[in-house]
Amino acid sequence: MRILSGVQPSGRLHLGNYFGAMKQHIEAQNEHESFIFIANYHALTTVQDAARLEALTRDVALDYLALGLDPGRACLFRQSDVPGVAELAWILSTVTGIGLLERAHSYKDKVSKGLSPTVGLFTYPLLMAADILIYRSDLVPVGRDQVQHIEMAQDMAGYFNNTYGRPVFVRPEARLNEAAVVPGIDGQKMSKSYGNTIDIFDDPKAARKRIMSIKTDSTPVDAPKDPDQCTVMALLRLLAAPDEAAEWEARYRRPGMGYGEAKSRVADLFEQRFGPARDRRAALVRDPARVEALLAAAGRRAREVAAQVMRDVRAACGIVTSS
Repeated sequence: MRILSGVQPSGRLHLGNYFGAMKQHIEAQNEHESFIFIANYHALTTVQDAARLEALTRDVALDYLALGLDPGRACLFRQSDVPGVAELAWILSTVTGIGLLERAHSYKDKVSKGLSPTVGLFTYPLLMAADILIYRSDLVPVGRDQVQHIEMAQDMAGYFNNTYGRPVFVRPEARLNEAAVVPGIDGQKMSKSYGNTIDIFDDPKAARKRIMSIKTDSTPVDAPKDPDQCTVMALLRLLAAPDEAAEWEARYRRPGMGYGEAKSRVADLFEQRFGPARDRRAALVRDPARVEALLAAAGRRAREVAAQVMRDVRAACGIVTSS
């Protein structure tokens, strides 16, 4: 099976990004043929500074490679290295009713939050469907809030196949990502917009300082504590082995444990997991030619797959291009 996922280059990577999506993407390379694209065309709806977008795009590649994505197993590429997705988005727009786009939750949510309703924002689902369909993707890992986009891609594949009477596109299916919500240092969902993140590639001292600042209640050391209502324990469950997490839960329920001990263990586990990745990332930063070569090779591979699909699309439509 072919699995596809896209990641917008939107800022520094934090624990919520890792456990919410990237960890599953990296694990998938051992199970399926994986295509992971850096969605720099999509990012144009929010990032309109050329140097910043270029840097953020490079950062996503560095983050994935440092965290264990194997370019020999997974295809990590820039969306813009396959310009055929923009062509396919236009072709899909000619068979898709405007009512489908008007029902998009993401568009309505963004407009309600005050974002300017550009054409790009409105037609975002067309480009997303093109991303999925141009590789004949079987599975697309998403959270429940993104399922509508997969359903829209299914609809558009059906519109095209029915209009032209050919089974050009396969039906993609959503693969639900049931990862736990990762709390930030204030107990809310970890998010850059809340300023409550623990950034994976911070230097060790800065990361430990953030972890030690996690908000806790005022329960004294000599009183039992509720592990199910504690942000520190939630992070311990993510970072520790199951046996160790169970031991910490038991310690919480007995008198004599202070939150500082638990925070310190979170900081140690954080460094054990991400310290080596930080070192690998630093080495990659020093070798930009290698990173560009990996992205270029993956881009060629993705273009080859997309080119065959687009030949079938053009043939179905009667679009003629010179060889």
